[in-house]
Amino acid sequence: MSSAEDNTRARSLQNASTLKSEEYRERMTLFGLSLPAVLAILIVVFLPIFWLSSLSFYNAAGALSMENYERIFKSALYRRTFVVTFQISISVTVICVLLGYPLCYWLTKLSDRTAAILMVFVLVPFWTSVLVRTYAWLVLLQRNGIINSTLMSFGIIEEPLQLAHNLTGSIIGMVHIMLPFLILPLYATMRNIDTDLIRAAIGLGSSPRGAFWRVFFPMSLPGLFAGIVLVFILSLGFYVTPALLGGGRVQMLAQRIESTITVYSNWGAASALGVVLLLLALVMIWLMNRVFGLDKLFMR
Repeated sequence: MSSAEDNTRARSLQNASTLKSEEYRERMTLFGLSLPAVLAILIVVFLPIFWLSSLSFYNAAGALSMENYERIFKSALYRRTFVVTFQISISVTVICVLLGYPLCYWLTKLSDRTAAILMVFVLVPFWTSVLVRTYAWLVLLQRNGIINSTLMSFGIIEEPLQLAHNLTGSIIGMVHIMLPFLILPLYATMRNIDTDLIRAAIGLGSSPRGAFWRVFFPMSLPGLFAGIVLVFILSLGFYVTPALLGGGRVQMLAQRIESTITVYSNWGAASALGVVLLLLALVMIWLMNRVFGLDKLFMR
């Protein structure tokens, strides 16, 4: 009996040792396969960020200093640039949500063939350069453009509306560019929602509106928040659209960084602006995670 127990214990130890060795080999294989990708990320992403951060601590004379960061927090011009950047980014994100969520919900109610055809129109903007689309909006929104001419011909307005070369034009152009980035993850999430759950909620006595808010909407939150984060982060770094449709009156942070380099040749100040913007974007994502629990949503 003792010998049998010893043999059983020995086999158990041998099996455990075999499993550990197999797990170790699997981990090393996974590490070896992922190592090129990790190195590529370190070189392409983190190395430029490190270089950018190091430049921000040198002043125009090349000496170590906090002058660049002190200027950001003391200058009213820089503070105004940050306010405008976040104002535009938040406005674009909110408008994209208000337009994109009903559109995605309507597409889920259509047949697969019809929804696929309509999704082509959502993807059409990706086939055209951002510069071309921005110039197209400039033609539409300017004082003598198609929109003002049409409204005046119908007698709706007496004088042309100021739709371009201001904040309004910049937001309109950016919404057109950013809207597909919200629709794609949101629509993919909505298509995977089991509609039987909605019918079950209605069958249990819930109203269609109640079933939507209690069942469908919570299950669509992962796609919605993925689109929100994507649109907001991309909007923070926009350059072409506000530069053209803003007409020089709208200065976002990317434009301020460009002018700091090309006009003043001050790489340190431009790097400090980029570092502060990166930190603020990370803080915004962290706050969204704390408030909405994004990590829990994506684990569903």
